[in-house]
Amino acid sequence: MTEKLLLSDQQIIDCLHTYYGIEIASLDILHLGADTEAFVYQARTLDQTPYFLKVKRGHSHDIALEIIKLLEHAGVEQIISPLKTIQGQIAQRLDGFTLIVYPFVDGQDGFHQNLTDEQWITLGKALKQIHGINVPLRVQDQIRKETYSPKWRNIVRSIYAHLETLPITNELALALQTFLKKNRSIIHRLVDRAELLGEKLQKQSPRCVLCHSDLHAGNVLIDQNGKIYIVDWDEPIMAPKERDLMFIGSGVGNAWNQPHEEILFYQGYGKTEIDQAVLSYYRHERIVEDIAIYSQELLIKTAEEKDKAEMYRHFLNMFAPRGVVEIAFETDEAN
Repeated sequence: MTEKLLLSDQQIIDCLHTYYGIEIASLDILHLGADTEAFVYQARTLDQTPYFLKVKRGHSHDIALEIIKLLEHAGVEQIISPLKTIQGQIAQRLDGFTLIVYPFVDGQDGFHQNLTDEQWITLGKALKQIHGINVPLRVQDQIRKETYSPKWRNIVRSIYAHLETLPITNELALALQTFLKKNRSIIHRLVDRAELLGEKLQKQSPRCVLCHSDLHAGNVLIDQNGKIYIVDWDEPIMAPKERDLMFIGSGVGNAWNQPHEEILFYQGYGKTEIDQAVLSYYRHERIVEDIAIYSQELLIKTAEEKDKAEMYRHFLNMFAPRGVVEIAFETDEAN
């Protein structure tokens, strides 16, 4: 996150004191996550008790907290519940932002630490429990619904339509432009297949369940005692279960792409019928979304150079051996 937060450290510290009764001695920003509307911090008290803070723009983020309450009520243990304010609220408004405070879990995500056999089984059990939750209608009304939108496909097509006329201002943009030209047929195959499958699924309307929506390795946290947590519930969705299941074995971030991991996960998740067409759609569509986002950032927007270098590396990794593109095509061929 490179854009400056329009809140001072002192405002955040004062908010924690006033509304949570927590005296903060230090506040350090953490450069985590891809959410451009959120800033995260580690705060420490005088006795070095750590807290994890998320500061988000606006006040329209209550659905994530609603989902956490729902998961708590259902007995899902693999979540980190926010602390309540003195008044019993699970978030606090601060000017044009929303502040959420969590206990700090010291650990590593699934990109930096491989899950053990037991942890894979636990993850499967947890996701099965989540997918089985009976979501009240009042909560369903607030959650996104799967629409198989062509938004990202249209953006990729638009980028190609203007690829020759874009003002290229740096070496990374030029490198990406060259890559997009060279791999035009592969990328159009991804876009066209996602389009075809999405149109098919719109007509079929598969059964929807509560889904995390972004269950890649970076959103599974392993603490120092080996307990796992599913984090970042900001974008829940009512969608076919394959929306989440597609991450298991998909290779997002060049992780979770080993067959034995899927076997262990489904030992925990249990026997279930997986719709290969739905799974294939989501694996294609996720790649198209990432192509759209990375291309916009690298070709059009003005992110810092160090951020662009990392984005470009992630972009290329999608096309690496056993990366998401190869696995998506294999999934489709098995359909």
